[in-house]
Amino acid sequence: MELKDYRDQLDRIDGQLVSLFKERMETVKSIADYKKEHNTPVLAAGREREILYRVTGLCGEELQEYTKLLYSTLLELSRDYQEDRLNTEESKLCREILAAAEHSGTFPGRAVVACQGMEGAYSQMACDKLFSLPQIMYFNRFDGVFRAVEAGMCRYGILPIENSSAGSVTEVYDLMEKYNCKIVRSLKLKIEHCLLAKPGAKLSDIKEVVAHEQALNQCGEFLKVRGVKITIFSNNAAAAQYVSQSDRTDIAAIASAGCADLYGLHILTDRVSNTDHNYTRFICISKNLEIFEGANRITFVASASHRPGSLYSLLAKFAAKGMNISKLESRPIPGKDFEFRFYFDVEASVHSPDTQKILSQLEKEDFFTFLGAYSEVS
Repeated sequence: MELKDYRDQLDRIDGQLVSLFKERMETVKSIADYKKEHNTPVLAAGREREILYRVTGLCGEELQEYTKLLYSTLLELSRDYQEDRLNTEESKLCREILAAAEHSGTFPGRAVVACQGMEGAYSQMACDKLFSLPQIMYFNRFDGVFRAVEAGMCRYGILPIENSSAGSVTEVYDLMEKYNCKIVRSLKLKIEHCLLAKPGAKLSDIKEVVAHEQALNQCGEFLKVRGVKITIFSNNAAAAQYVSQSDRTDIAAIASAGCADLYGLHILTDRVSNTDHNYTRFICISKNLEIFEGANRITFVASASHRPGSLYSLLAKFAAKGMNISKLESRPIPGKDFEFRFYFDVEASVHSPDTQKILSQLEKEDFFTFLGAYSEVS
């Protein structure tokens, strides 16, 4: 046989598979209607184990794992289809989301905004990119930003959530769980670190470098080669201010070029980052759920039950609808050994019926928190 003959054979088999798949899903629909009438749960774990055991025994040892994967996917799709049939009423969460989307309008240019750090910090730069006329309140710590927003001292807060080279800002993820705030916009900001020192200082003179921990991580290769002492500061702008007020000429700060102008410092070098492709993603949070025009991303946190395949089941809901999960971040659940909650960023619109169906399903899980629908700018 030629290759074309084999492909023709596959096309014929695929036609049969699709026909049988359609017949199977029609039967699943009837089962869903029966379960709705008799108030029976969708998941029947014992029944699914029986199916997997039976079908893997029919295919021979060589294909057992492939058959298990195929039927695990089929069972997941069947469950998702049943849940779609059973969840026909609009959930409370979806009503709140659609109401917020209807009343929020366009993203404001003028607002009172909380930032961590001080003038010259990257959070301030992110704020100025997001808002045309912000009134900025500065706080020393990330939790100060959350508290200010939650208490109503300001409408918005700006926080770094991840960096392209240093990874996630885990403290912010943990604080997202602690405070009841929502994400209303995000920004990807190019980070261009410089080494700043007093006028007259030379690069060869530097024995100590001060900066925020994230900046030190992002410039780790440069610092390792130099063999200098490193000191952690609450933010890079504070580090630059400290250097400017010091009498020493052997100390330098990692900060933005703007900090050099602000604090009268000299740029020793602008080649300190581990990579030229250094970006930090900032989120803008609010106390209330606000969903502005163009929102095309949703973020939520959910916990997968402590059983094999539970995370896969969660991921499969989005795969079945063709939705892209752009980020998945795990954080340990306090007080529970080796159990985790997962932060999801999903490219989806809350106006999509598929998105609404999934959110309605997730709302019924033991732990689920919707963190916002928003767009990202750069």
